Amino acid sequence: MISTFNLSKLNSLLQDFYRITGLRITVFDDAFRELTAYPEQIAPCCRIIRADKTAAAQCARCDAHACEMAAKSRSAYTYRCHAGLTESIAPLTLGNIVIGYLFFGHVFSYPSYETGWKNVREKCASYHIDENALKASCLASPLISEDYIASVSHIMQAVASYLCLERMAIVQRKELPARIDEYISAHFTEEMNVTDLCRRFQIGKTYLYEISDQNYGCGIAEHIRTLRIEKAKTLLAEHPEWKISKTASACGFSDYNYFITVFKRLTGMSPGKYRNARRQDSRYISAPSSLP
Repeated sequence: MISTFNLSKLNSLLQDFYRITGLRITVFDDAFRELTAYPEQIAPCCRIIRADKTAAAQCARCDAHACEMAAKSRSAYTYRCHAGLTESIAPLTLGNIVIGYLFFGHVFSYPSYETGWKNVREKCASYHIDENALKASCLASPLISEDYIASVSHIMQAVASYLCLERMAIVQRKELPARIDEYISAHFTEEMNVTDLCRRFQIGKTYLYEISDQNYGCGIAEHIRTLRIEKAKTLLAEHPEWKISKTASACGFSDYNYFITVFKRLTGMSPGKYRNARRQDSRYISAPSSLP
């Protein structure tokens, strides 16, 4: 998908992030192509590691896997890369579509330089790189605590949300995945199936599945069922006086028994038990405190 980013505003925001955290931050599009970063240069240790072609290829695979994990969780994903450095990535989303990523990384996060260098050295032992230069760059890096990384990761996730809310990152709605997502989000409670969607958007089932798997991490039918069950959970909480069959129908389930089966599978309980549990929770929250 092609995304349009306001790079001027992005660069200003990235500079602020760096001034506050001291960590390099990068913006990637949905295909994980780098759009902009601050500072522009990657960390010295990474430049040394990527001088080896095998290591550079491993960096790309590691980044791609991290993107997949962040896209599936729809939240920041922090991990230690193949070379032993800590990184974190957060997805930029618009609706249910991932349109890009924010990334900070190449952080030396260990309890001591001795422990950190030992681990980095072991992980990079098979690469043809200047070991002395790599050691010097690692020892010159600041030791960053796990708590600090967690806090910066939370800030980065907030920045990602801000970017999308402010439309500093805007997906072009003419793109097919976005148009499909927009249609499903507006009509998932209506009668809908894969054949209907393929006919509407003039595409084959295989291509539709590829789009669904890439953007939702599952098949299109499963995504629609998930949206319907989330809607059912909301209605069960907001309208406890409704019959279960009415809730099922309002969410797009014409078969009552099928609705019960799917609801149990996705939530672990029946709609009736879920409604009762939510009712008890609301009573507990609204009950007056006995404390003076």
